[in-house]
Order: sequence, then C-alpha cells, then structure tokens
Amino acid sequence: MPRPNPLLIASTAHSIQATFDRHHGDSPAPFNSLNVSFAVGDKKEYVASNRRIIKQTLGISSLVSARQVHGDLILAVKEVPANDVEQDGFDALVTDRKGVGLMIQHADCQAILLHDPVQSAIAAIHCGWRGSVIGIIEKTVRAMSACYSCRPEDITAAISPYLGPCCAEFINHRLELPASFLSFQERDNFFDFWQISRWQLIAAGLLAANIQTAGICTSCSPDFFSYRRTVRRGSGITGRNCTIIALP
Repeated sequence: MPRPNPLLIASTAHSIQATFDRHHGDSPAPFNSLNVSFAVGDKKEYVASNRRIIKQTLGISSLVSARQVHGDLILAVKEVPANDVEQDGFDALVTDRKGVGLMIQHADCQAILLHDPVQSAIAAIHCGWRGSVIGIIEKTVRAMSACYSCRPEDITAAISPYLGPCCAEFINHRLELPASFLSFQERDNFFDFWQISRWQLIAAGLLAANIQTAGICTSCSPDFFSYRRTVRRGSGITGRNCTIIALP
C-alpha cells in the first residue's frame, strides 16, 4: 500500500508539521481509509494501524491527542510518553518535549499548529466555531508564553484544511456568533473562519507574515473527511482527518 502523503508538511531542523488527507489507510467504508478517531464507530485495530502508519511516515515515536469537546482547556505535555496517549476534555496541546507528536482530529473544524523556534515550543489547537467564540487561539498563545516564555511575535502558525466560506453556513449566527464576526460574513449566513482565525492570531500578537492558511475546504474536497458533507448526504457518519506537529 502506498504511504500517506502529508499535504502541508514543513519538516526542518526545528519542527515537523503535517496535515493528512483521508487516503492510504486501513479502515473500510464509511471510514475509508486513514481515519484516526476511536470515537466514530471504526474498529480499534484499524484506527491503531492508521496511527502507526502516520507515526512511521513522520518518524515520530508517540502521539498525544485528546477526546476533544469544543472547549478551551489546554494540556501541557511535560514528558514524552512511551506509548500513545489520548486525554479526555482538552482542545489544545502544548509542549517543549522532543519526539512526541501533538495530534488534532478534525472533520470540518480547524487544526491550528503553533511553533516558536526561539524557545523550541509547539502547540496544536482544535478550533471549531465554538472554539473561535470562546477564544481558544489567544488562550493557547498565552499558555505558550506562560509555560515556555514564548513571545507571540516569534510564533509561526499553520491553519489546516477546514470548512471554507463557501460551505460554512450558520443559520443561527445571531444567537451563536458574536457581533465582531459579522465583518467576516461573506453572504447571508456564510462566514469566513479562515480569516477569523488569522484575525485572532494577529490579535494574540502573531505577525501576519508568520501565518499560513491551507485554503482547502474539507466539505468541497473529497480528499478529506467532512461531517457536514455526510450530513447533507443523509448519514453524518465519517472518519476524522489529523494534523500533527512535533519537535524532531
């Protein structure tokens, strides 16, 4: 079987950053095929195999992930685990430990990777619309500053494929989204959360030149798992993509 091809990978002496599409894994339909989530109904042995494939592709020994809840709790990873670890209730991960991959699982939500090459610290954020509303991006930047003395202007950011402004429809946005998001409304009920995240990163102190956005809509692209796309087709059952950052 061909190896997965990470789409957004920046592998340097300082960091490994990768977003994987849904291809070249072991899971059968409807999770075909590189599903990384244990929580969507896929068999555990397939998910475990897919995670091993990803670690081998990136050359890392262990993964830390979370059973994400669309909240704003941040887990500081202080030791490199001998085996993969998945913690309940966190939506952002930070570390300065080398060799461990921080993994976000997503299907239409954003994964945002942060890297400070000066202090050698990294973070991975799960950010759906609820995360945007409660400010998880700014809180994670602050956590990097508190834990590792990072300066926001030294931090680079990469935003994964996500639900684009073409498909990010919020018919209840007057109840769900703050008034400050209205300037990112593309047309009736449709919002550009790619730009909202850029705006929030800059507000947290990052330099605009240090922010990279994939610009790929997961709902439009068949190469990615998309919850919203499967709901439109009457199912709502799908796998999860993954985005990972590690210090080599």
